Amino acid sequence: MRDTVKQDCVTILRAGIEAVDPSAAVKKSVSVTGDRLQIGGQDYNLSHCRNIFLIGAGKASAVMALAIEEILADRISDGVVITKYGHISDCRKITLVEAGHPVPDEAGFRGAQSLAQMAARCGEDDLVLCMISGGGSALLPLPVTGVSLEEKQETTKLLLNCGAAIHEINAVRKHLSQIKGGGLAHMVYPATLISLILSDVIGNDLDVIASGPTVPDRSTFGDCVDILKRYNISSSIPDSVRTHLLEGASGKRRETPKPGDPIFKKTQNLIIGSSIQCLEAAERKAREIGYNSLVLSSFVEGETREVAKVHSAVLKEVISFGRPVPRPACLISGGETTVTIVGGGKGGRNQEFVLSCGIDLAGWRGAHVFSVGTDGTDGPTDAAGAYADWRMVERAQELGLDAHDYLKRNDSYHFFKGLNDLIMTGPTKTNVMDLRLLIAT
Repeated sequence: MRDTVKQDCVTILRAGIEAVDPSAAVKKSVSVTGDRLQIGGQDYNLSHCRNIFLIGAGKASAVMALAIEEILADRISDGVVITKYGHISDCRKITLVEAGHPVPDEAGFRGAQSLAQMAARCGEDDLVLCMISGGGSALLPLPVTGVSLEEKQETTKLLLNCGAAIHEINAVRKHLSQIKGGGLAHMVYPATLISLILSDVIGNDLDVIASGPTVPDRSTFGDCVDILKRYNISSSIPDSVRTHLLEGASGKRRETPKPGDPIFKKTQNLIIGSSIQCLEAAERKAREIGYNSLVLSSFVEGETREVAKVHSAVLKEVISFGRPVPRPACLISGGETTVTIVGGGKGGRNQEFVLSCGIDLAGWRGAHVFSVGTDGTDGPTDAAGAYADWRMVERAQELGLDAHDYLKRNDSYHFFKGLNDLIMTGPTKTNVMDLRLLIAT
């Protein structure tokens, strides 16, 4: 039964990922008839375009760019797209740059410089197509004057480890960047700018996805200062970063572009894929293979261990009383949780979620938990996530592994590696947050 359910989870995952295939999403949203380009209900006359530039950043951006190349062929003049290591495609017309994620690196810095230089070439009669997906924040590191890449890397690590939510992390990133928070739209103006966006954030907020390089920014320097105080890291961040944010909050630095700024008059932003599409496809597949399936929510966020407790409680309800659906049941949720790092282990939010649930569900016969990042990577590991059932703690004890100790040390990766329950997919080349499955057989 265990191996069958584990394989069912993988089958359901594949159906969810196929539903948010970046190439298919682009081709569904973009078409060309003669000199007419249609994107999301809007029409553009390509005969009026002097140049067509293709730019972008994100884990799915290379696949999205390849789809645009196939649609526009030789009409593309030039382009630069930055993606995570291992997430490339076979683009011919543009330059692909592989760079670091979730912590930006030198390759990303050089790629962002090249992209900014291309944006600066754009004129009023040019058309810029921008491919944006999750991961774009880390892959577009072009710090403001006075802040080094190393200082921005250090700040990013502190924000990732303190438990800050993604919109809080991105608010700070925007105000330390020349590109994020509408900065790219400012660089491209007065060219026409069209962004195709694969969402990896809860609620599909445009100014949060990849830190909103082509949309107005609602966050402020004051918000950034408050975030640092909220997580008690004001004294830990580099002096240059703290000075920049404090000067911005006091009005000494120019704010990011806000709603109503004229630079956005020639900009179209279109979401072409999101978490709910993945979850709904997963629900259909689960039903198809015999489960009573239900999507709980696509808006799940919060501290991973606390979220795990709630999910475990719902699965116990199914096992005990057949609510909200009877067995065999498959409950599905999406979103993105956060992990406050307190130990020196290795893992990711999905692996920690499964480990937490596995502890809570010990002895609850018929309980199974599966959680993965839809991009194929979970935190700084090569695993997408993990699987556990009601015998996880018992099986671990037989191998001399203490589940509680591994959770305490944030070492879920090595725990599940020992149980042979890591889920390894490799890069999926899409990214719509996480997919969690709770199964009661």
